[in-house]
Amino acid sequence: MKPLRSMVWSVVFLALTLPSAAVQPDEILKDPKAELRARNLSSELRCLVCQNESIDDSTAPLAKDLRLIVRERITAGDTNDQVKEFLVQRYGEFVLLRPLFSPRTVVLWASPFLAVVLGGLLIWRSSKRRAAPLILAGLSDDEEAKLARLLSDQK
Repeated sequence: MKPLRSMVWSVVFLALTLPSAAVQPDEILKDPKAELRARNLSSELRCLVCQNESIDDSTAPLAKDLRLIVRERITAGDTNDQVKEFLVQRYGEFVLLRPLFSPRTVVLWASPFLAVVLGGLLIWRSSKRRAAPLILAGLSDDEEAKLARLLSDQK
């Protein structure tokens, strides 16, 4: 009985850890190809409420509205680019999870590379400072005499 109980709890635990899709059964298109297109497109669009989830994963009412708009546009015969363009015109470029590469977003796209290069330069510069050779001055006459006395006392 115990192995069965632990197996049931394991299945329940795994079911709770799986990601849940927010798409409701009433939203699903009858055409499987169109539904797959809608799912792929929804995974590229940001939920404007959650801001860090795609509309495919979000349970917010606005995300549901956006999923319905995507499906309406696909049913109307729009291409993926036309659907995205429609949503960008309506909600701004923020609706895209991967922003377009444009002069306005160059800093956004280049910042990871700039951070790595600047970090590398800082590390190189600080290691160069630490590795600078020390210039040792010779001992003065008094210091040499003191050293000689100390060495002779040890014998």
